[in-house]
Amino acid sequence: MIRAGIVGGTGYTGVELLRILALHTGVEIAVVTSRADAGLRVDALYPSLRGYIDVVFSSPDMETLAQCDVVFFATPNGTAMLMAEQLLARGIKVIDLSADFRLKDAKEWSRWYGMEHTCPYLIAEAVYGLPEVNREAIKKANLIACPGCYPTAVQLGFLPLIENGLINVNHLIADVKSGVSGAGRKAELATLMSETGESFKAYAVGGHRHLPEIAQGLTMSAGQPVGLTFVPHLSPMIRGIHATLYGQLLLSAHENEVSMDNVQALYEQRYRNEEFVDVLPQGSHPDTRNVRGSNNCQISIHQPQGMQTIVVLSVIDNLVKGAAGQAIQNMNLMLGLKEDTGLKIIALYP
Repeated sequence: MIRAGIVGGTGYTGVELLRILALHTGVEIAVVTSRADAGLRVDALYPSLRGYIDVVFSSPDMETLAQCDVVFFATPNGTAMLMAEQLLARGIKVIDLSADFRLKDAKEWSRWYGMEHTCPYLIAEAVYGLPEVNREAIKKANLIACPGCYPTAVQLGFLPLIENGLINVNHLIADVKSGVSGAGRKAELATLMSETGESFKAYAVGGHRHLPEIAQGLTMSAGQPVGLTFVPHLSPMIRGIHATLYGQLLLSAHENEVSMDNVQALYEQRYRNEEFVDVLPQGSHPDTRNVRGSNNCQISIHQPQGMQTIVVLSVIDNLVKGAAGQAIQNMNLMLGLKEDTGLKIIALYP
């Protein structure tokens, strides 16, 4: 039985890890940390876990975490990088759900996250945890940098077009909406229900922290730098990411009359063996409620009026495929388990 630890077990992604791992047949939840709630039973804070989790919150002490085989960091940016080296030195695998190891350029990371990286030498060791791209590297990894929620939906949506050279990578647009849980479990005026309900807004239009992460992944896929406009929006829902992606067919492809049947087949072929990516039939419009609570990404492709613009719709649950579920998917791969173990979760409806 794999002994798992969760650093930061009181946030939304932390409790999603607990919810999913509680029914994982190969895992024992050994340690759950919280400085503020140390000594409190986990199921006292989260009664939904009564009967499933029999653990008391502890402080994030290295000797306590050393009892684990794998440690998840569901923490704010800047925390995992302070502890990862010591855990790795003890032979413990580390899965970071924050942004500490996502960007390969430490200076770029510091520019976007406003602090110095304390262990930039580990960045090269970290494997970016998007299984649909890096599955084989993940299997051999000791340190995983889990993708952000926006980057997961955007990359999965764009990848087949970019990998096959069908669109102009200098002019990519990602118009993406998120539920308020993406802001985390903290008291902030901007995410109060009375502020977000019956309202809808764009934010960070001048530059969001996930922009360089998305661009990095798409650049690797394209084999050249990409030009990406990324505009996030806050939507009055709790969970969900809806990405509307725009790409311009290259003239050579357009002149050869790339049909939607061909593009549909291309997507179906690319994700044929990906259990957690569902390419919907032509003409479909994926809905965030149809992936809510699941580890699934649903995708559909459109070509409005048969013109040069391809529109891809990509939806995920930001807390599952965009965070905790994908982290567990990575853990399964790292530790030689069946990839879908614990993740066969049907979406909640309504």
